[in-house]
Amino acid sequence: MRTPLVAVDGTLHLDGVSLEALADRAGTPAFVYSASTVEARYHELDRALAAVPHRIHYACKANASLGILGTLRALGAGVDVVSGGELYRAAAAGFGPGDIIFGGVGKSNQELQEGIDAGVRLITVESEAELRQVSVLASRSGREVRVAVRVNPEVAVDSVHAYIKTGQKGDKFGIPWDEAERVARLTMTLPSVRLVAVGMHIGSQLTNLAPLADGLRRLEDLVARLRGAGITTLEHVDIGGGLYVPYDDEPAADLAQYTAIVVPAVQRLGLELIVEPGRFLVAESGVLLTRVLYRKRSGGRDLLIADAGMSDLLRPSHYDAYHRILAARPRAAQATVDVVGPICESGDFLALDRTMEDVESGELLVICTAGAYGSCMSSNYNSRPRAGEFLVRDGQWAVITERERYADLVRRETVTPEWRTLA
Repeated sequence: MRTPLVAVDGTLHLDGVSLEALADRAGTPAFVYSASTVEARYHELDRALAAVPHRIHYACKANASLGILGTLRALGAGVDVVSGGELYRAAAAGFGPGDIIFGGVGKSNQELQEGIDAGVRLITVESEAELRQVSVLASRSGREVRVAVRVNPEVAVDSVHAYIKTGQKGDKFGIPWDEAERVARLTMTLPSVRLVAVGMHIGSQLTNLAPLADGLRRLEDLVARLRGAGITTLEHVDIGGGLYVPYDDEPAADLAQYTAIVVPAVQRLGLELIVEPGRFLVAESGVLLTRVLYRKRSGGRDLLIADAGMSDLLRPSHYDAYHRILAARPRAAQATVDVVGPICESGDFLALDRTMEDVESGELLVICTAGAYGSCMSSNYNSRPRAGEFLVRDGQWAVITERERYADLVRRETVTPEWRTLA
Protein backbone atom coordinates (compact mmCIF):
# COMPACT_ATOMS: atom_id res chain seq x y z
CA MET A 1 0.00 0.00 0.00
CA ARG A 2 1.53 3.30 -1.11
CA THR A 3 -1.33 5.69 -0.31
CA PRO A 4 0.60 8.75 0.96
CA LEU A 5 -0.96 9.17 4.39
CA VAL A 6 0.99 11.09 7.02
CA ALA A 7 0.14 11.61 10.68
CA VAL A 8 0.38 15.28 11.67
CA ASP A 9 -0.54 16.42 15.18
CA GLY A 10 -2.15 13.07 15.87
CA THR A 11 -4.41 12.85 12.82
CA LEU A 12 -3.95 11.48 9.30
CA HIS A 13 -3.34 13.89 6.42
CA LEU A 14 -3.48 13.25 2.68
CA ASP A 15 -1.51 15.62 0.46
CA GLY A 16 -1.28 18.07 3.33
CA VAL A 17 -5.01 18.04 4.14
CA SER A 18 -6.36 16.81 7.48
CA LEU A 19 -8.84 14.04 6.71
CA GLU A 20 -10.63 14.58 9.99
CA ALA A 21 -11.10 18.28 9.28
CA LEU A 22 -12.24 17.51 5.74
CA ALA A 23 -14.75 14.94 6.98
CA ASP A 24 -16.10 17.47 9.48
CA ARG A 25 -16.53 20.00 6.66
CA ALA A 26 -17.71 17.75 3.81
CA GLY A 27 -19.46 14.90 5.64
CA THR A 28 -19.13 11.16 5.22
CA PRO A 29 -18.96 8.87 3.37
CA ALA A 30 -16.50 10.70 1.13
CA PHE A 31 -13.94 9.71 -1.48
CA VAL A 32 -10.75 11.77 -1.31
CA TYR A 33 -8.04 11.62 -3.97
CA SER A 34 -4.46 12.86 -3.89
CA ALA A 35 -3.67 14.69 -7.14
CA SER A 36 0.07 14.42 -6.55
CA THR A 37 -0.19 10.61 -6.26
CA VAL A 38 -2.00 10.34 -9.61
CA GLU A 39 0.71 12.50 -11.14
CA ALA A 40 3.50 10.45 -9.55
CA ARG A 41 2.11 7.15 -10.88
CA TYR A 42 1.71 8.61 -14.38
CA HIS A 43 5.29 9.90 -14.45
CA GLU A 44 6.58 6.62 -13.01
CA LEU A 45 5.06 4.64 -15.88
CA ASP A 46 5.98 7.24 -18.49
CA ARG A 47 9.65 7.08 -17.44
CA ALA A 48 9.62 3.29 -17.43
CA LEU A 49 8.52 3.24 -21.09
CA ALA A 50 10.76 6.07 -22.25
CA ALA A 51 12.90 3.76 -24.40
CA VAL A 52 10.10 3.25 -26.94
CA PRO A 53 7.50 5.50 -28.56
CA HIS A 54 4.42 5.08 -26.42
CA ARG A 55 1.01 6.42 -25.54
CA ILE A 56 -0.58 6.11 -22.08
CA HIS A 57 -4.36 5.86 -22.39
CA TYR A 58 -6.00 5.85 -18.96
CA ALA A 59 -8.66 3.11 -18.65
CA CYS A 60 -11.30 5.37 -17.17
CA LYS A 61 -13.59 2.55 -16.03
CA ALA A 62 -11.35 2.56 -12.93
CA ASN A 63 -12.56 6.04 -11.98
CA ALA A 64 -14.36 8.25 -14.50
CA SER A 65 -14.81 11.31 -12.28
CA LEU A 66 -14.28 14.45 -14.37
CA GLY A 67 -11.82 15.75 -11.79
CA ILE A 68 -9.64 12.65 -12.17
CA LEU A 69 -9.96 12.73 -15.97
CA GLY A 70 -8.96 16.38 -16.03
CA THR A 71 -5.93 15.70 -13.85
CA LEU A 72 -4.69 13.00 -16.22
CA ARG A 73 -5.46 14.97 -19.38
CA ALA A 74 -3.31 17.82 -18.04
CA LEU A 75 -0.41 15.35 -17.72
CA GLY A 76 -0.68 14.39 -21.40
CA ALA A 77 -2.56 11.12 -21.00
CA GLY A 78 -5.06 9.80 -23.49
CA VAL A 79 -8.11 7.84 -22.39
CA ASP A 80 -9.59 4.40 -23.03
CA VAL A 81 -13.39 4.29 -22.88
CA VAL A 82 -15.70 1.27 -22.98
CA SER A 83 -19.16 2.82 -23.31
CA GLY A 84 -20.96 5.75 -24.84
CA GLY A 85 -21.24 7.26 -21.39
CA GLU A 86 -17.49 7.11 -20.87
CA LEU A 87 -17.00 8.63 -24.33
CA TYR A 88 -19.27 11.49 -23.27
CA ARG A 89 -17.33 11.92 -20.04
CA ALA A 90 -14.00 11.95 -21.88
CA ALA A 91 -15.18 14.71 -24.21
CA ALA A 92 -16.59 16.65 -21.25
CA ALA A 93 -13.18 16.42 -19.55
CA GLY A 94 -11.51 17.97 -22.60
CA PHE A 95 -9.99 14.95 -24.36
CA GLY A 96 -9.82 15.45 -28.11
CA PRO A 97 -10.84 12.71 -30.57
CA GLY A 98 -7.22 11.73 -31.15
CA ASP A 99 -6.79 11.11 -27.43
CA ILE A 100 -9.59 8.54 -27.22
CA ILE A 101 -9.58 4.77 -27.76
CA PHE A 102 -13.04 3.21 -27.78
CA GLY A 103 -12.93 -0.38 -26.54
CA GLY A 104 -15.38 -2.73 -24.88
CA VAL A 105 -16.72 -6.16 -25.73
CA GLY A 106 -20.36 -5.19 -26.30
CA LYS A 107 -20.71 -1.79 -27.97
CA SER A 108 -24.19 -1.11 -29.31
CA ASN A 109 -24.87 0.35 -32.75
CA GLN A 110 -25.57 3.69 -31.12
CA GLU A 111 -22.27 3.61 -29.25
CA LEU A 112 -20.33 2.59 -32.37
CA GLN A 113 -21.96 5.41 -34.29
CA GLU A 114 -21.05 7.85 -31.52
CA GLY A 115 -17.43 6.74 -31.74
CA ILE A 116 -17.44 7.09 -35.52
CA ASP A 117 -19.05 10.53 -35.38
CA ALA A 118 -16.55 11.66 -32.74
CA GLY A 119 -13.61 10.56 -34.90
CA VAL A 120 -11.83 8.73 -32.09
CA ARG A 121 -8.26 7.57 -32.60
CA LEU A 122 -9.22 3.89 -32.54
CA ILE A 123 -12.28 1.70 -32.26
CA THR A 124 -11.14 -1.61 -30.81
CA VAL A 125 -13.18 -4.53 -32.15
CA GLU A 126 -13.52 -7.79 -30.23
CA SER A 127 -15.36 -10.01 -32.73
CA GLU A 128 -15.80 -10.51 -36.45
CA ALA A 129 -19.43 -9.41 -36.14
CA GLU A 130 -18.40 -6.13 -34.53
CA LEU A 131 -15.80 -5.48 -37.22
CA ARG A 132 -18.41 -6.02 -39.93
CA GLN A 133 -20.83 -3.71 -38.12
CA VAL A 134 -18.21 -0.96 -37.86
CA SER A 135 -17.65 -1.30 -41.61
CA VAL A 136 -21.39 -0.97 -42.31
CA LEU A 137 -21.84 2.07 -40.07
CA ALA A 138 -18.67 3.75 -41.29
CA SER A 139 -19.72 3.26 -44.93
CA ARG A 140 -23.11 4.81 -44.22
CA SER A 141 -21.34 7.75 -42.60
CA GLY A 142 -18.92 8.19 -45.48
CA ARG A 143 -15.91 7.87 -43.19
CA GLU A 144 -12.91 5.59 -42.89
CA VAL A 145 -12.57 4.30 -39.35
CA ARG A 146 -9.27 3.35 -37.76
CA VAL A 147 -9.70 0.02 -36.00
CA ALA A 148 -7.70 -2.13 -33.63
CA VAL A 149 -8.22 -5.87 -33.33
CA ARG A 150 -8.17 -7.10 -29.73
CA VAL A 151 -6.89 -10.65 -29.59
CA ASN A 152 -7.46 -13.14 -26.81
CA PRO A 153 -3.97 -14.66 -26.61
CA GLU A 154 -5.33 -17.56 -24.54
CA VAL A 155 -2.53 -17.59 -21.98
CA ALA A 156 -2.73 -18.88 -18.42
CA VAL A 157 -3.06 -15.90 -16.09
CA ASP A 158 -2.29 -15.65 -12.38
CA SER A 159 -4.44 -13.00 -10.72
CA VAL A 160 -5.99 -12.39 -7.33
CA HIS A 161 -9.56 -13.09 -8.49
CA ALA A 162 -11.17 -15.01 -11.34
CA TYR A 163 -13.36 -12.04 -12.30
CA ILE A 164 -10.36 -9.92 -13.40
CA LYS A 165 -8.76 -12.46 -15.75
CA THR A 166 -9.48 -11.57 -19.38
CA GLY A 167 -6.94 -13.37 -21.57
CA GLN A 168 -7.69 -17.06 -21.06
CA LYS A 169 -9.34 -19.46 -23.49
CA GLY A 170 -13.11 -19.11 -23.33
CA ASP A 171 -13.13 -15.59 -21.85
CA LYS A 172 -15.65 -13.22 -23.40
CA PHE A 173 -12.97 -10.66 -24.25
CA GLY A 174 -11.11 -10.41 -27.53
CA ILE A 175 -11.09 -12.49 -30.70
CA PRO A 176 -10.18 -16.15 -30.07
CA TRP A 177 -6.58 -16.84 -30.99
CA ASP A 178 -7.36 -19.31 -33.76
CA GLU A 179 -9.57 -16.68 -35.48
CA ALA A 180 -7.34 -13.65 -34.96
CA GLU A 181 -5.38 -13.69 -38.21
CA ARG A 182 -8.44 -14.33 -40.36
CA VAL A 183 -10.44 -11.52 -38.74
CA ALA A 184 -7.52 -9.10 -38.97
CA ARG A 185 -7.04 -9.93 -42.66
CA LEU A 186 -10.73 -9.33 -43.24
CA THR A 187 -10.03 -5.62 -42.80
CA MET A 188 -8.34 -5.68 -46.23
CA THR A 189 -11.63 -6.59 -47.94
CA LEU A 190 -14.17 -4.64 -45.90
CA PRO A 191 -14.94 -1.05 -46.89
CA SER A 192 -14.37 1.99 -44.68
CA VAL A 193 -12.11 0.35 -42.09
CA ARG A 194 -8.34 0.60 -41.72
CA LEU A 195 -6.43 -1.77 -39.43
CA VAL A 196 -3.90 0.29 -37.49
CA ALA A 197 -3.39 -1.72 -34.29
CA VAL A 198 -3.46 -5.16 -32.76
CA GLY A 199 -3.67 -5.65 -29.04
CA MET A 200 -4.57 -7.63 -25.97
CA HIS A 201 -5.43 -7.18 -22.32
CA ILE A 202 -4.91 -10.33 -20.29
CA GLY A 203 -6.26 -9.16 -16.94
CA SER A 204 -5.82 -6.96 -13.90
CA GLN A 205 -3.62 -7.28 -10.83
CA LEU A 206 -1.06 -9.48 -12.59
CA THR A 207 1.07 -11.14 -9.95
CA ASN A 208 3.16 -12.99 -12.54
CA LEU A 209 4.34 -11.27 -15.71
CA ALA A 210 5.21 -14.46 -17.59
CA PRO A 211 1.74 -14.52 -19.24
CA LEU A 212 2.39 -10.99 -20.49
CA ALA A 213 5.57 -12.22 -22.18
CA ASP A 214 3.67 -15.18 -23.64
CA GLY A 215 0.98 -12.88 -24.98
CA LEU A 216 3.50 -10.51 -26.51
CA ARG A 217 5.18 -13.40 -28.32
CA ARG A 218 1.80 -14.29 -29.79
CA LEU A 219 1.24 -10.68 -30.88
CA GLU A 220 4.68 -10.61 -32.52
CA ASP A 221 3.81 -13.78 -34.41
CA LEU A 222 0.46 -12.32 -35.50
CA VAL A 223 2.02 -9.06 -36.70
CA ALA A 224 4.62 -10.99 -38.73
CA ARG A 225 1.88 -13.03 -40.41
CA LEU A 226 -0.22 -9.95 -41.13
CA ARG A 227 2.74 -8.17 -42.67
CA GLY A 228 3.43 -11.28 -44.72
CA ALA A 229 -0.16 -11.11 -45.95
CA GLY A 230 0.41 -7.58 -47.23
CA ILE A 231 -1.00 -5.48 -44.38
CA THR A 232 1.15 -2.35 -44.17
CA THR A 233 -1.13 -0.08 -42.15
CA LEU A 234 -0.18 -1.14 -38.62
CA GLU A 235 0.92 1.72 -36.36
CA HIS A 236 0.38 0.51 -32.79
CA VAL A 237 0.58 -2.50 -30.53
CA ASP A 238 -1.76 -2.24 -27.54
CA ILE A 239 -0.95 -4.35 -24.47
CA GLY A 240 -3.74 -3.10 -22.20
CA GLY A 241 -3.15 -2.63 -18.49
CA GLY A 242 -2.87 -5.03 -15.58
CA LEU A 243 0.00 -3.62 -13.52
CA TYR A 244 -0.21 -4.78 -9.92
CA VAL A 245 -1.30 -2.42 -7.15
CA PRO A 246 -0.59 -3.35 -3.51
CA TYR A 247 -3.49 -3.12 -1.07
CA ASP A 248 -1.54 -4.03 2.06
CA ASP A 249 2.19 -4.58 2.66
CA GLU A 250 2.89 -6.57 -0.50
CA PRO A 251 5.48 -5.14 -2.96
CA ALA A 252 4.43 -2.76 -5.70
CA ALA A 253 4.48 -3.65 -9.38
CA ASP A 254 7.96 -4.54 -10.67
CA LEU A 255 8.28 -1.93 -13.40
CA ALA A 256 11.85 -3.01 -14.18
CA GLN A 257 10.68 -6.53 -14.98
CA TYR A 258 7.70 -5.12 -16.87
CA THR A 259 9.87 -2.97 -19.11
CA ALA A 260 12.38 -5.79 -19.59
CA ILE A 261 9.53 -7.79 -21.13
CA VAL A 262 7.70 -5.05 -22.99
CA VAL A 263 10.42 -2.79 -24.41
CA PRO A 264 12.40 -5.39 -26.42
CA ALA A 265 9.19 -6.79 -27.91
CA VAL A 266 8.02 -3.34 -28.96
CA GLN A 267 11.41 -2.56 -30.46
CA ARG A 268 11.28 -5.75 -32.51
CA LEU A 269 7.79 -4.89 -33.72
CA GLY A 270 8.74 -1.37 -34.74
CA LEU A 271 5.32 -0.05 -33.68
CA GLU A 272 4.20 2.61 -31.22
CA LEU A 273 3.19 1.10 -27.89
CA ILE A 274 -0.20 1.78 -26.33
CA VAL A 275 -0.78 0.93 -22.68
CA GLU A 276 -4.12 1.27 -20.91
CA PRO A 277 -3.50 1.44 -17.14
CA GLY A 278 -6.44 2.18 -14.88
CA ARG A 279 -6.03 0.96 -11.32
CA PHE A 280 -2.25 1.58 -11.44
CA LEU A 281 -2.75 5.32 -11.95
CA VAL A 282 -5.52 6.03 -9.46
CA ALA A 283 -6.06 3.30 -6.86
CA GLU A 284 -3.40 4.40 -4.40
CA SER A 285 -4.41 8.04 -4.67
CA GLY A 286 -7.76 7.54 -2.99
CA VAL A 287 -9.27 6.89 0.41
CA LEU A 288 -12.87 6.46 1.50
CA LEU A 289 -13.76 8.27 4.70
CA THR A 290 -16.47 6.71 6.84
CA ARG A 291 -17.62 7.35 10.36
CA VAL A 292 -18.44 4.63 12.90
CA LEU A 293 -22.13 4.96 13.77
CA TYR A 294 -22.33 2.23 16.39
CA ARG A 295 -20.23 -0.44 18.00
CA LYS A 296 -21.94 -3.58 19.24
CA ARG A 297 -21.23 -7.19 20.14
CA SER A 298 -23.15 -10.09 18.58
CA GLY A 299 -22.46 -13.83 18.65
CA GLY A 300 -19.09 -13.32 20.26
CA ARG A 301 -17.99 -10.82 17.56
CA ASP A 302 -17.37 -7.08 17.80
CA LEU A 303 -19.04 -5.12 15.00
CA LEU A 304 -18.28 -1.59 13.88
CA ILE A 305 -21.31 -0.28 11.98
CA ALA A 306 -20.09 2.45 9.63
CA ASP A 307 -21.95 4.96 7.47
CA ALA A 308 -20.28 3.56 4.32
CA GLY A 309 -21.17 0.15 2.97
CA MET A 310 -21.35 -2.00 -0.13
CA SER A 311 -23.26 0.70 -2.01
CA ASP A 312 -20.18 2.91 -1.61
CA LEU A 313 -17.37 0.34 -1.88
CA LEU A 314 -18.50 -2.90 -3.50
CA ARG A 315 -15.09 -4.56 -3.83
CA PRO A 316 -14.94 -6.33 -0.44
CA SER A 317 -18.33 -7.97 -1.00
CA HIS A 318 -18.01 -8.58 -4.76
CA TYR A 319 -14.34 -9.59 -5.04
CA ASP A 320 -13.54 -10.55 -1.44
CA ALA A 321 -11.09 -7.65 -1.73
CA TYR A 322 -8.85 -6.43 1.07
CA HIS A 323 -8.60 -2.72 1.87
CA ARG A 324 -6.51 -1.58 4.79
CA ILE A 325 -8.61 0.37 7.32
CA LEU A 326 -7.01 2.95 9.59
CA ALA A 327 -8.24 5.21 12.34
CA ALA A 328 -8.02 8.87 11.35
CA ARG A 329 -6.46 9.36 14.78
CA PRO A 330 -3.82 6.62 14.99
CA ARG A 331 -3.48 4.68 18.22
CA ALA A 332 -1.64 1.61 19.46
CA ALA A 333 -4.57 -0.32 20.93
CA GLN A 334 -5.84 -3.11 18.65
CA ALA A 335 -9.08 -5.07 18.36
CA THR A 336 -10.46 -7.78 16.08
CA VAL A 337 -13.71 -6.60 14.53
CA ASP A 338 -16.08 -6.83 11.60
CA VAL A 339 -16.48 -3.50 9.81
CA VAL A 340 -19.96 -3.52 8.33
CA GLY A 341 -22.19 -1.00 6.61
CA PRO A 342 -25.76 0.24 7.02
CA ILE A 343 -27.22 -1.69 4.06
CA CYS A 344 -29.93 -4.30 4.71
CA GLU A 345 -27.79 -7.17 3.39
CA SER A 346 -25.65 -9.70 5.22
CA GLY A 347 -23.12 -9.24 2.42
CA ASP A 348 -22.69 -5.59 3.35
CA PHE A 349 -19.24 -5.47 4.86
CA LEU A 350 -15.93 -3.66 4.41
CA ALA A 351 -13.81 -6.09 6.44
CA LEU A 352 -14.42 -9.28 8.39
CA ASP A 353 -12.45 -10.59 11.34
CA ARG A 354 -10.01 -7.70 10.91
CA THR A 355 -7.38 -6.87 13.50
CA MET A 356 -7.06 -3.10 13.41
CA GLU A 357 -6.95 -0.05 15.63
CA ASP A 358 -9.52 -0.13 18.43
CA VAL A 359 -12.09 2.59 17.77
CA GLU A 360 -15.47 3.57 19.18
CA SER A 361 -18.69 5.10 17.91
CA GLY A 362 -18.27 8.50 16.31
CA GLU A 363 -14.68 7.97 15.21
CA LEU A 364 -13.49 8.41 11.62
CA LEU A 365 -12.09 5.51 9.61
CA VAL A 366 -9.89 5.81 6.54
CA ILE A 367 -10.29 3.03 3.98
CA CYS A 368 -7.16 2.95 1.86
CA THR A 369 -6.47 2.33 -1.83
CA ALA A 370 -10.01 3.32 -2.78
CA GLY A 371 -9.23 5.45 -5.83
CA ALA A 372 -10.13 2.71 -8.31
CA TYR A 373 -13.41 0.80 -8.59
CA GLY A 374 -14.87 2.63 -5.62
CA SER A 375 -17.09 5.54 -6.54
CA CYS A 376 -17.54 4.32 -10.13
CA MET A 377 -19.12 1.05 -8.88
CA SER A 378 -21.26 2.72 -6.24
CA SER A 379 -25.05 2.63 -6.32
CA ASN A 380 -28.19 4.02 -4.72
CA TYR A 381 -29.16 0.68 -3.17
CA ASN A 382 -31.44 1.24 -0.17
CA SER A 383 -32.04 4.72 -1.67
CA ARG A 384 -28.80 6.02 -0.25
CA PRO A 385 -27.33 9.14 -1.91
CA ARG A 386 -23.92 8.52 -3.41
CA ALA A 387 -20.87 9.97 -1.70
CA GLY A 388 -19.12 13.17 -2.69
CA GLU A 389 -15.65 13.14 -4.25
CA PHE A 390 -12.84 15.49 -3.32
CA LEU A 391 -9.39 16.24 -4.70
CA VAL A 392 -6.53 17.34 -2.44
CA ARG A 393 -3.17 18.84 -3.29
CA ASP A 394 -0.54 20.71 -1.27
CA GLY A 395 -2.81 21.47 1.67
CA GLN A 396 -5.81 22.50 -0.43
CA TRP A 397 -9.01 20.64 -1.24
CA ALA A 398 -11.68 20.88 -3.90
CA VAL A 399 -15.07 19.31 -4.57
CA ILE A 400 -15.02 17.36 -7.85
CA THR A 401 -18.37 15.56 -7.39
CA GLU A 402 -21.12 17.01 -5.22
CA ARG A 403 -22.65 14.64 -2.70
CA GLU A 404 -26.07 13.51 -3.90
CA ARG A 405 -29.17 14.80 -2.16
CA TYR A 406 -32.44 13.00 -1.59
CA ALA A 407 -34.01 14.96 -4.45
CA ASP A 408 -31.42 13.47 -6.83
CA LEU A 409 -32.75 9.99 -6.03
CA VAL A 410 -36.14 10.67 -7.64
CA ARG A 411 -35.22 13.33 -10.20
CA ARG A 412 -35.93 11.04 -13.19
CA GLU A 413 -38.99 9.33 -11.73
CA THR A 414 -42.71 10.05 -11.62
CA VAL A 415 -45.51 9.07 -9.26
CA THR A 416 -48.21 9.47 -11.92
CA PRO A 417 -47.06 7.87 -15.19
CA GLU A 418 -48.48 9.04 -18.51
CA TRP A 419 -50.12 5.97 -20.07
CA ARG A 420 -49.62 5.45 -23.83
CA THR A 421 -50.29 2.87 -26.52
CA LEU A 422 -47.83 1.50 -29.05
CA ALA A 423 -50.21 2.03 -31.98
